[in-house]
Amino acid sequence: MQLHRNGGVMWEWTAAEQAAAVRSGRVTAVELVESHLERIAAVNPVVNAITQPLAERALAEAARADRDGARGPLAGVPFTVKESIAIGGVPTTHGAVRFEDFVAPRDAPPVARLRAAGAIPIGHSNMPTLTLAGMHTRSELFGDTVNPWDPAVTPGGSSGGDGVAVATGMAALGLGNDSGGSVRIPASFCGVAGLKPTSGRFPADHRIGPDDPPLGAQLFVVDGPLARTVGDLRSAFEVLAGTSPRDPRAVPVPLTGPPVPRRVAVVADPGGTGVDPVVGAAVEDAAAVLSDAGYEVVEADVPALDQALSAYGHMLMTEFAPSWPVVRTLLGAEGDRYIGMSMAKAGPVDVTEYLRLTGVLLGVRRAWAEFLDRFPLVLGPVFTARPPEPGLESRSREGHDLVTGAMRLCTATSFAGLPAVAVPTGVVDGLPVGVQLIGRAYREDVCLDAAEVVQRVVTPRTPAGSRPPRRCRP
Repeated sequence: MQLHRNGGVMWEWTAAEQAAAVRSGRVTAVELVESHLERIAAVNPVVNAITQPLAERALAEAARADRDGARGPLAGVPFTVKESIAIGGVPTTHGAVRFEDFVAPRDAPPVARLRAAGAIPIGHSNMPTLTLAGMHTRSELFGDTVNPWDPAVTPGGSSGGDGVAVATGMAALGLGNDSGGSVRIPASFCGVAGLKPTSGRFPADHRIGPDDPPLGAQLFVVDGPLARTVGDLRSAFEVLAGTSPRDPRAVPVPLTGPPVPRRVAVVADPGGTGVDPVVGAAVEDAAAVLSDAGYEVVEADVPALDQALSAYGHMLMTEFAPSWPVVRTLLGAEGDRYIGMSMAKAGPVDVTEYLRLTGVLLGVRRAWAEFLDRFPLVLGPVFTARPPEPGLESRSREGHDLVTGAMRLCTATSFAGLPAVAVPTGVVDGLPVGVQLIGRAYREDVCLDAAEVVQRVVTPRTPAGSRPPRRCRP
Protein backbone atom coordinates (compact mmCIF):
# COMPACT_ATOMS: atom_id res chain seq x y z
CA MET A 1 0.00 0.00 0.00
CA GLN A 2 1.43 3.35 -1.11
CA LEU A 3 1.64 5.64 1.94
CA HIS A 4 2.57 9.28 1.94
CA ARG A 5 5.81 9.83 3.78
CA ASN A 6 3.91 11.95 6.35
CA GLY A 7 1.21 9.28 6.74
CA GLY A 8 -2.08 8.58 4.93
CA VAL A 9 -3.01 6.70 1.77
CA MET A 10 -2.76 8.97 -1.24
CA TRP A 11 -5.62 7.42 -3.20
CA GLU A 12 -7.97 8.31 -0.33
CA TRP A 13 -7.31 12.03 -0.72
CA THR A 14 -9.72 14.21 -2.66
CA ALA A 15 -8.67 15.34 -6.11
CA ALA A 16 -8.12 18.84 -4.74
CA GLU A 17 -5.85 17.49 -2.00
CA GLN A 18 -3.92 15.36 -4.47
CA ALA A 19 -3.34 18.27 -6.86
CA ALA A 20 -2.30 20.60 -4.03
CA ALA A 21 0.20 18.03 -2.74
CA VAL A 22 1.75 17.61 -6.20
CA ARG A 23 1.93 21.36 -6.88
CA SER A 24 3.58 22.00 -3.51
CA GLY A 25 6.11 19.21 -4.00
CA ARG A 26 4.94 17.28 -0.92
CA VAL A 27 4.45 14.28 -3.22
CA THR A 28 5.43 13.66 -6.81
CA ALA A 29 2.98 12.93 -9.59
CA VAL A 30 4.71 9.56 -10.04
CA GLU A 31 4.09 8.68 -6.38
CA LEU A 32 0.45 9.65 -6.74
CA VAL A 33 -0.03 7.55 -9.87
CA GLU A 34 1.77 4.61 -8.27
CA SER A 35 -0.59 4.76 -5.31
CA HIS A 36 -3.59 4.49 -7.63
CA LEU A 37 -2.00 1.72 -9.69
CA GLU A 38 -1.49 -0.31 -6.51
CA ARG A 39 -5.13 0.29 -5.63
CA ILE A 40 -6.18 -0.84 -9.11
CA ALA A 41 -4.11 -4.03 -8.76
CA ALA A 42 -5.83 -4.79 -5.45
CA VAL A 43 -9.42 -3.91 -6.33
CA ASN A 44 -10.02 -4.16 -10.06
CA PRO A 45 -9.74 -7.97 -10.30
CA VAL A 46 -12.83 -8.09 -8.06
CA VAL A 47 -14.96 -5.25 -9.44
CA ASN A 48 -13.88 -5.20 -13.11
CA ALA A 49 -14.40 -1.46 -13.54
CA ILE A 50 -11.21 -0.49 -15.40
CA THR A 51 -11.03 -2.20 -18.79
CA GLN A 52 -7.75 -0.88 -20.21
CA PRO A 53 -5.26 0.15 -17.48
CA LEU A 54 -2.77 2.67 -18.82
CA ALA A 55 -0.01 2.12 -16.27
CA GLU A 56 3.03 2.78 -18.46
CA ARG A 57 1.47 5.80 -20.16
CA ALA A 58 0.27 7.24 -16.85
CA LEU A 59 3.67 6.84 -15.22
CA ALA A 60 5.39 8.43 -18.22
CA GLU A 61 2.98 11.40 -18.11
CA ALA A 62 3.53 11.72 -14.37
CA ALA A 63 7.32 11.68 -14.83
CA ARG A 64 7.06 14.42 -17.45
CA ALA A 65 4.88 16.47 -15.10
CA ASP A 66 7.45 16.10 -12.31
CA ARG A 67 10.28 17.00 -14.64
CA ASP A 68 8.52 20.07 -16.08
CA GLY A 69 7.14 21.32 -12.76
CA ALA A 70 3.60 20.02 -12.26
CA ARG A 71 1.08 22.83 -12.40
CA GLY A 72 -2.59 23.21 -13.09
CA PRO A 73 -5.70 22.87 -10.94
CA LEU A 74 -5.67 19.06 -11.33
CA ALA A 75 -1.91 18.50 -11.33
CA GLY A 76 -1.12 14.79 -11.23
CA VAL A 77 -4.72 13.71 -10.50
CA PRO A 78 -5.52 10.27 -12.02
CA PHE A 79 -8.85 9.91 -13.84
CA THR A 80 -10.70 7.18 -15.71
CA VAL A 81 -12.41 7.62 -19.07
CA LYS A 82 -15.50 5.76 -20.24
CA GLU A 83 -14.93 3.35 -23.13
CA SER A 84 -17.04 5.59 -25.41
CA ILE A 85 -14.81 8.67 -24.96
CA ALA A 86 -11.55 8.84 -26.89
CA ILE A 87 -8.08 8.78 -25.37
CA GLY A 88 -5.58 9.42 -28.16
CA GLY A 89 -3.59 6.33 -29.13
CA VAL A 90 -5.88 3.96 -27.19
CA PRO A 91 -8.76 1.84 -28.56
CA THR A 92 -12.19 3.40 -28.00
CA THR A 93 -14.05 0.09 -27.94
CA HIS A 94 -17.52 1.11 -26.74
CA GLY A 95 -17.40 -2.32 -25.07
CA ALA A 96 -17.96 -4.06 -28.42
CA VAL A 97 -15.78 -6.72 -30.05
CA ARG A 98 -16.32 -4.98 -33.38
CA PHE A 99 -14.41 -1.90 -32.11
CA GLU A 100 -11.69 -3.71 -30.14
CA ASP A 101 -8.96 -2.25 -32.35
CA PHE A 102 -10.61 1.13 -33.05
CA VAL A 103 -7.66 3.27 -31.92
CA ALA A 104 -8.51 6.94 -31.34
CA PRO A 105 -6.31 9.37 -33.29
CA ARG A 106 -6.54 12.05 -30.56
CA ASP A 107 -8.15 12.87 -27.23
CA ALA A 108 -11.83 13.78 -27.10
CA PRO A 109 -12.29 17.42 -26.05
CA PRO A 110 -13.01 16.69 -22.35
CA VAL A 111 -10.00 14.39 -22.06
CA ALA A 112 -7.84 17.07 -23.63
CA ARG A 113 -9.25 19.65 -21.18
CA LEU A 114 -8.52 17.49 -18.12
CA ARG A 115 -5.02 16.75 -19.39
CA ALA A 116 -4.37 20.45 -19.97
CA ALA A 117 -5.29 21.01 -16.31
CA GLY A 118 -2.64 18.48 -15.28
CA ALA A 119 -4.81 15.39 -14.77
CA ILE A 120 -3.56 12.01 -15.98
CA PRO A 121 -5.75 9.32 -17.60
CA ILE A 122 -5.12 6.05 -15.79
CA GLY A 123 -7.47 3.77 -17.70
CA HIS A 124 -10.60 3.28 -19.74
CA SER A 125 -13.69 2.19 -17.80
CA ASN A 126 -16.47 -0.29 -18.48
CA MET A 127 -19.94 0.46 -19.85
CA PRO A 128 -22.88 -1.44 -21.37
CA THR A 129 -22.05 -2.41 -24.95
CA LEU A 130 -22.45 0.68 -27.18
CA THR A 131 -24.36 2.19 -24.18
CA LEU A 132 -27.38 0.37 -25.64
CA ALA A 133 -27.33 -3.00 -23.85
CA GLY A 134 -29.10 -1.70 -20.72
CA MET A 135 -28.57 0.29 -17.54
CA HIS A 136 -26.35 -2.37 -15.93
CA THR A 137 -22.66 -2.06 -16.80
CA ARG A 138 -22.02 -5.24 -18.75
CA SER A 139 -20.16 -5.15 -22.05
CA GLU A 140 -19.65 -7.78 -24.72
CA LEU A 141 -15.92 -7.20 -24.63
CA PHE A 142 -15.21 -6.88 -20.90
CA GLY A 143 -18.09 -8.52 -19.01
CA ASP A 144 -19.83 -7.33 -15.84
CA THR A 145 -18.75 -4.57 -13.48
CA VAL A 146 -19.54 -5.33 -9.83
CA ASN A 147 -21.07 -2.91 -7.35
CA PRO A 148 -18.44 -2.72 -4.57
CA TRP A 149 -21.09 -2.26 -1.89
CA ASP A 150 -23.00 -5.42 -2.79
CA PRO A 151 -22.46 -7.65 -5.84
CA ALA A 152 -26.14 -8.63 -5.77
CA VAL A 153 -27.12 -5.21 -7.15
CA THR A 154 -26.01 -3.30 -10.23
CA PRO A 155 -23.52 -0.45 -10.04
CA GLY A 156 -25.73 1.32 -12.58
CA GLY A 157 -24.75 2.71 -15.92
CA SER A 158 -23.97 3.47 -18.48
CA SER A 159 -20.99 5.15 -16.78
CA GLY A 160 -20.83 2.37 -14.20
CA GLY A 161 -17.13 1.67 -14.59
CA ASP A 162 -16.31 5.25 -13.62
CA GLY A 163 -18.71 5.15 -10.68
CA VAL A 164 -17.05 2.03 -9.28
CA ALA A 165 -13.51 3.24 -10.01
CA VAL A 166 -14.08 6.49 -8.14
CA ALA A 167 -15.98 4.86 -5.27
CA THR A 168 -13.19 2.37 -4.62
CA GLY A 169 -10.33 4.87 -4.91
CA MET A 170 -8.89 3.55 -8.17
CA ALA A 171 -9.20 7.08 -9.58
CA ALA A 172 -9.96 10.45 -8.05
CA LEU A 173 -12.15 11.47 -10.99
CA GLY A 174 -14.15 9.65 -13.64
CA LEU A 175 -15.27 10.99 -17.01
CA GLY A 176 -18.56 9.54 -18.24
CA ASN A 177 -21.55 10.76 -20.18
CA ASP A 178 -25.24 11.12 -19.47
CA SER A 179 -28.26 11.10 -21.78
CA GLY A 180 -30.88 10.02 -19.26
CA GLY A 181 -29.07 9.32 -16.01
CA SER A 182 -25.89 7.57 -17.15
CA VAL A 183 -23.64 9.63 -14.83
CA ARG A 184 -26.14 10.28 -12.06
CA ILE A 185 -27.38 6.69 -11.61
CA PRO A 186 -23.96 5.03 -11.11
CA ALA A 187 -22.94 7.94 -8.88
CA SER A 188 -26.00 7.29 -6.71
CA PHE A 189 -25.65 3.47 -6.69
CA CYS A 190 -21.92 3.67 -5.88
CA GLY A 191 -22.08 6.43 -3.24
CA VAL A 192 -20.23 9.19 -5.10
CA ALA A 193 -21.15 12.53 -6.69
CA GLY A 194 -21.83 13.13 -10.38
CA LEU A 195 -22.48 16.15 -12.58
CA LYS A 196 -24.70 16.20 -15.65
CA PRO A 197 -23.99 19.60 -17.21
CA THR A 198 -26.32 21.74 -19.28
CA SER A 199 -26.44 20.75 -22.94
CA GLY A 200 -23.83 22.97 -24.60
CA ARG A 201 -21.76 23.60 -21.46
CA PHE A 202 -18.88 21.19 -22.23
CA PRO A 203 -17.44 20.50 -25.69
CA ALA A 204 -17.60 16.85 -26.72
CA ASP A 205 -17.20 14.53 -29.70
CA HIS A 206 -19.48 11.49 -29.79
CA ARG A 207 -18.82 10.33 -33.33
CA ILE A 208 -18.20 6.68 -34.07
CA GLY A 209 -16.23 7.03 -37.26
CA PRO A 210 -16.51 10.14 -39.46
CA ASP A 211 -20.27 10.76 -39.23
CA ASP A 212 -21.95 12.93 -36.63
CA PRO A 213 -24.81 11.43 -34.60
CA PRO A 214 -28.46 12.36 -35.30
CA LEU A 215 -30.36 15.15 -33.58
CA GLY A 216 -31.42 13.39 -30.38
CA ALA A 217 -27.91 12.18 -29.64
CA GLN A 218 -26.59 15.67 -30.38
CA LEU A 219 -29.05 17.28 -27.95
CA PHE A 220 -29.32 14.82 -25.08
CA VAL A 221 -25.87 13.23 -24.61
CA VAL A 222 -23.46 15.26 -22.48
CA ASP A 223 -20.12 14.30 -20.95
CA GLY A 224 -19.80 14.76 -17.20
CA PRO A 225 -17.48 14.05 -14.26
CA LEU A 226 -17.82 11.78 -11.22
CA ALA A 227 -15.94 12.35 -7.96
CA ARG A 228 -16.06 11.45 -4.29
CA THR A 229 -16.84 15.04 -3.27
CA VAL A 230 -18.91 17.85 -4.73
CA GLY A 231 -15.89 20.12 -4.34
CA ASP A 232 -13.97 17.90 -6.76
CA LEU A 233 -16.91 18.00 -9.18
CA ARG A 234 -16.68 21.79 -9.11
CA SER A 235 -12.96 21.64 -9.90
CA ALA A 236 -13.63 19.36 -12.88
CA PHE A 237 -16.56 21.53 -14.01
CA GLU A 238 -14.38 24.63 -14.08
CA VAL A 239 -11.81 22.82 -16.22
CA LEU A 240 -14.28 21.21 -18.64
CA ALA A 241 -16.49 24.22 -19.40
CA GLY A 242 -15.93 26.52 -22.35
CA THR A 243 -16.05 26.78 -26.12
CA SER A 244 -14.08 24.72 -28.61
CA PRO A 245 -13.84 24.77 -32.41
CA ARG A 246 -14.22 20.99 -32.24
CA ASP A 247 -17.78 21.34 -30.94
CA PRO A 248 -19.87 24.31 -32.13
CA ARG A 249 -22.57 23.39 -29.58
CA ALA A 250 -20.38 24.57 -26.69
CA VAL A 251 -21.29 28.14 -25.79
CA PRO A 252 -19.36 30.92 -23.96
CA VAL A 253 -21.39 31.15 -20.75
CA PRO A 254 -19.80 32.30 -17.44
CA LEU A 255 -19.17 29.62 -14.81
CA THR A 256 -21.32 31.48 -12.29
CA GLY A 257 -24.33 33.74 -12.51
CA PRO A 258 -26.13 36.35 -10.43
CA PRO A 259 -27.67 35.36 -7.08
CA VAL A 260 -30.99 33.54 -7.29
CA PRO A 261 -33.67 33.02 -4.64
CA ARG A 262 -32.77 30.10 -2.35
CA ARG A 263 -36.05 28.36 -3.14
CA VAL A 264 -36.23 24.61 -3.75
CA ALA A 265 -39.06 22.53 -5.20
CA VAL A 266 -39.00 19.17 -3.41
CA VAL A 267 -40.21 16.36 -5.69
CA ALA A 268 -39.97 13.05 -3.86
CA ASP A 269 -42.23 11.14 -6.28
CA PRO A 270 -42.08 12.65 -9.80
CA GLY A 271 -45.43 12.21 -11.48
CA GLY A 272 -46.91 10.45 -8.47
CA THR A 273 -46.26 6.93 -9.76
CA GLY A 274 -44.46 5.64 -6.68
CA VAL A 275 -41.17 5.90 -4.80
CA ASP A 276 -39.38 3.49 -2.49
CA PRO A 277 -39.64 4.64 1.16
CA VAL A 278 -35.84 4.69 1.56
CA VAL A 279 -35.48 6.89 -1.52
CA GLY A 280 -38.30 9.16 -0.41
CA ALA A 281 -36.73 9.49 3.03
CA ALA A 282 -33.40 10.51 1.45
CA VAL A 283 -35.16 13.34 -0.39
CA GLU A 284 -36.90 14.42 2.81
CA ASP A 285 -33.61 14.34 4.74
CA ALA A 286 -31.86 16.45 2.10
CA ALA A 287 -34.77 18.90 2.12
CA ALA A 288 -34.40 19.26 5.90
CA VAL A 289 -30.65 19.91 5.53
CA LEU A 290 -31.31 22.63 2.95
CA SER A 291 -34.06 24.14 5.09
CA ASP A 292 -31.71 24.28 8.08
CA ALA A 293 -29.18 26.05 5.84
CA GLY A 294 -31.68 28.79 4.97
CA TYR A 295 -33.26 27.46 1.77
CA GLU A 296 -37.01 27.78 1.35
CA VAL A 297 -38.30 24.29 0.54
CA VAL A 298 -41.71 23.75 -1.08
CA GLU A 299 -43.32 20.47 -2.10
CA ALA A 300 -44.17 20.46 -5.81
CA ASP A 301 -44.16 18.29 -8.91
CA VAL A 302 -42.20 18.78 -12.10
CA PRO A 303 -43.81 20.01 -15.32
CA ALA A 304 -44.53 18.15 -18.55
CA LEU A 305 -43.20 14.81 -17.28
CA ASP A 306 -45.34 12.52 -19.43
CA GLN A 307 -44.77 14.61 -22.56
CA ALA A 308 -41.02 14.56 -22.00
CA LEU A 309 -40.82 10.80 -21.44
CA SER A 310 -42.97 9.98 -24.46
CA ALA A 311 -41.23 12.36 -26.84
CA TYR A 312 -37.78 11.28 -25.65
CA GLY A 313 -38.57 7.62 -26.28
CA HIS A 314 -40.13 8.11 -29.71
CA MET A 315 -37.42 10.48 -30.95
CA LEU A 316 -34.53 8.23 -29.97
CA MET A 317 -36.17 5.01 -31.15
CA THR A 318 -36.94 6.67 -34.51
CA GLU A 319 -33.28 7.59 -34.83
CA PHE A 320 -32.13 4.09 -33.86
CA ALA A 321 -34.48 2.33 -36.28
CA PRO A 322 -32.60 2.70 -39.62
CA SER A 323 -29.34 1.30 -38.22
CA TRP A 324 -30.87 -1.15 -35.75
CA PRO A 325 -30.67 -4.28 -37.97
CA VAL A 326 -26.87 -3.82 -38.08
CA VAL A 327 -26.33 -2.38 -34.61
CA ARG A 328 -28.16 -5.20 -32.87
CA THR A 329 -25.63 -7.66 -34.29
CA LEU A 330 -22.83 -5.74 -32.51
CA LEU A 331 -24.33 -6.02 -29.03
CA GLY A 332 -23.42 -9.62 -28.24
CA ALA A 333 -25.67 -12.36 -26.86
CA GLU A 334 -29.00 -10.88 -25.72
CA GLY A 335 -27.47 -7.40 -25.78
CA ASP A 336 -30.30 -6.23 -28.02
CA ARG A 337 -33.07 -7.00 -25.53
CA TYR A 338 -33.11 -3.61 -23.77
CA ILE A 339 -33.50 -1.51 -26.93
CA GLY A 340 -35.83 -4.11 -28.40
CA MET A 341 -38.17 -3.69 -25.45
CA SER A 342 -37.78 0.08 -25.62
CA MET A 343 -38.84 0.03 -29.27
CA ALA A 344 -41.86 -2.10 -28.42
CA LYS A 345 -42.89 0.49 -25.82
CA ALA A 346 -42.13 3.68 -27.81
CA GLY A 347 -41.62 2.65 -31.38
CA PRO A 348 -40.33 4.61 -34.36
CA VAL A 349 -42.63 7.27 -35.83
CA ASP A 350 -43.00 8.75 -39.31
CA VAL A 351 -41.38 12.02 -40.35
CA THR A 352 -44.51 14.07 -39.73
CA GLU A 353 -44.75 12.86 -36.14
CA TYR A 354 -41.01 13.26 -35.60
CA LEU A 355 -41.23 16.90 -36.68
CA ARG A 356 -44.13 17.41 -34.27
CA LEU A 357 -41.99 15.96 -31.48
CA THR A 358 -39.28 18.56 -32.11
CA GLY A 359 -41.97 21.10 -31.21
CA VAL A 360 -42.81 19.11 -28.07
CA LEU A 361 -39.13 19.34 -27.15
CA LEU A 362 -39.27 23.14 -27.22
CA GLY A 363 -42.52 23.13 -25.26
CA VAL A 364 -41.05 20.91 -22.55
CA ARG A 365 -37.98 23.12 -22.26
CA ARG A 366 -40.22 26.19 -22.02
CA ALA A 367 -42.32 24.56 -19.29
CA TRP A 368 -39.18 23.74 -17.29
CA ALA A 369 -37.79 27.27 -17.77
CA GLU A 370 -41.02 28.75 -16.40
CA PHE A 371 -41.04 26.29 -13.49
CA LEU A 372 -37.41 27.05 -12.64
CA ASP A 373 -38.16 30.76 -12.79
CA ARG A 374 -40.27 30.15 -9.67
CA PHE A 375 -38.05 27.45 -8.16
CA PRO A 376 -34.37 27.90 -9.10
CA LEU A 377 -33.64 24.41 -7.73
CA VAL A 378 -35.44 21.08 -7.81
CA LEU A 379 -34.57 18.39 -5.27
CA GLY A 380 -35.59 14.87 -6.21
CA PRO A 381 -34.50 11.26 -6.49
CA VAL A 382 -31.98 10.02 -9.01
CA PHE A 383 -33.76 6.66 -9.15
CA THR A 384 -37.08 6.12 -7.39
CA ALA A 385 -36.28 2.50 -6.45
CA ARG A 386 -33.39 0.87 -4.61
CA PRO A 387 -30.58 -0.43 -6.87
CA PRO A 388 -31.96 -3.48 -8.72
CA GLU A 389 -30.25 -6.75 -9.52
CA PRO A 390 -27.82 -6.69 -12.45
CA GLY A 391 -29.53 -6.76 -15.84
CA LEU A 392 -33.11 -6.64 -14.55
CA GLU A 393 -34.05 -4.08 -17.23
CA SER A 394 -33.22 -6.55 -20.02
CA ARG A 395 -34.76 -9.66 -18.48
CA SER A 396 -38.48 -9.01 -18.80
CA ARG A 397 -41.03 -6.35 -19.66
CA GLU A 398 -41.75 -5.94 -15.94
CA GLY A 399 -38.07 -5.37 -15.17
CA HIS A 400 -37.75 -2.96 -18.08
CA ASP A 401 -40.77 -0.97 -16.90
CA LEU A 402 -39.46 -0.84 -13.33
CA VAL A 403 -36.03 0.46 -14.30
CA THR A 404 -37.11 2.95 -16.97
CA GLY A 405 -39.86 4.23 -14.68
CA ALA A 406 -37.48 4.65 -11.75
CA MET A 407 -35.10 6.81 -13.82
CA ARG A 408 -37.91 9.08 -15.05
CA LEU A 409 -36.62 12.31 -13.48
CA CYS A 410 -33.19 11.74 -15.04
CA THR A 411 -34.76 11.11 -18.45
CA ALA A 412 -36.97 14.18 -18.31
CA THR A 413 -34.16 16.52 -17.27
CA SER A 414 -31.90 15.17 -20.01
CA PHE A 415 -34.69 15.86 -22.51
CA ALA A 416 -34.97 19.39 -21.08
CA GLY A 417 -31.18 19.88 -21.32
CA LEU A 418 -30.81 20.94 -17.69
CA PRO A 419 -27.87 20.64 -15.28
CA ALA A 420 -28.08 18.30 -12.29
CA VAL A 421 -25.78 17.10 -9.52
CA ALA A 422 -26.18 13.69 -7.90
CA VAL A 423 -24.97 13.72 -4.30
CA PRO A 424 -24.85 10.89 -1.75
CA THR A 425 -26.86 11.29 1.45
CA GLY A 426 -25.75 8.21 3.39
CA VAL A 427 -25.86 4.42 3.56
CA VAL A 428 -29.01 2.42 4.36
CA ASP A 429 -28.98 -1.36 4.78
CA GLY A 430 -25.42 -1.42 3.46
CA LEU A 431 -26.19 0.42 0.22
CA PRO A 432 -25.61 4.08 -0.67
CA VAL A 433 -28.57 6.41 -1.12
CA GLY A 434 -28.60 9.85 -2.65
CA VAL A 435 -30.54 12.63 -4.36
CA GLN A 436 -30.13 15.01 -7.26
CA LEU A 437 -30.35 18.79 -7.46
CA ILE A 438 -31.55 20.20 -10.78
CA GLY A 439 -31.16 23.83 -11.81
CA ARG A 440 -31.74 26.39 -14.51
CA ALA A 441 -29.78 26.06 -17.76
CA TYR A 442 -26.11 27.03 -17.28
CA ARG A 443 -26.52 27.35 -13.50
CA GLU A 444 -24.41 24.39 -12.50
CA ASP A 445 -22.99 26.67 -9.82
CA VAL A 446 -26.36 26.82 -8.04
CA CYS A 447 -26.70 23.02 -8.15
CA LEU A 448 -23.15 22.55 -6.85
CA ASP A 449 -23.66 25.05 -4.03
CA ALA A 450 -26.74 23.22 -2.75
CA ALA A 451 -25.14 19.78 -3.24
CA GLU A 452 -22.18 20.86 -1.11
CA VAL A 453 -24.59 21.86 1.66
CA VAL A 454 -26.15 18.39 1.52
CA GLN A 455 -22.80 16.60 1.44
CA ARG A 456 -21.47 18.46 4.48
CA VAL A 457 -23.67 16.31 6.72
CA VAL A 458 -22.56 13.05 5.10
CA THR A 459 -19.51 11.18 6.38
CA PRO A 460 -17.63 10.03 3.25
CA ARG A 461 -17.24 6.26 3.06
CA THR A 462 -15.36 3.92 0.76
CA PRO A 463 -16.59 0.38 0.05
CA ALA A 464 -14.73 -2.22 2.08
CA GLY A 465 -11.02 -2.65 1.33
CA SER A 466 -9.89 -4.49 -1.77
CA ARG A 467 -12.82 -6.87 -1.83
CA PRO A 468 -16.50 -5.91 -1.95
CA PRO A 469 -18.72 -6.88 0.98
CA ARG A 470 -20.79 -9.99 0.40
CA ARG A 471 -24.06 -10.19 2.20
CA CYS A 472 -27.52 -11.60 1.75
CA ARG A 473 -30.11 -9.17 0.50
CA PRO A 474 -33.08 -8.73 2.85
